[in-house]
Amino acid sequence: MNSKTVIGIVLIVIGIFALGYQGITYTTHKKVVDIGPIEATKKEDKTIPLPPIVGILALAGGVVVLAADRRAS
Repeated sequence: MNSKTVIGIVLIVIGIFALGYQGITYTTHKKVVDIGPIEATKKEDKTIPLPPIVGILALAGGVVVLAADRRAS
């Protein structure tokens, strides 16, 4: 496998992931109260949205790279 084939496959996988999940979610811990030995924290879930166009562009780009690689060889 050459590098163009690997790049095409990676783009296709990223495109499918972006279309399937529509965002990346992560959790942060925020300190709310800190009074001597007493400490209270709060969990916050945050999401980075991925627009569907990102997945479509990555998927299409991967297909184009694979097609161009097949045509060249």
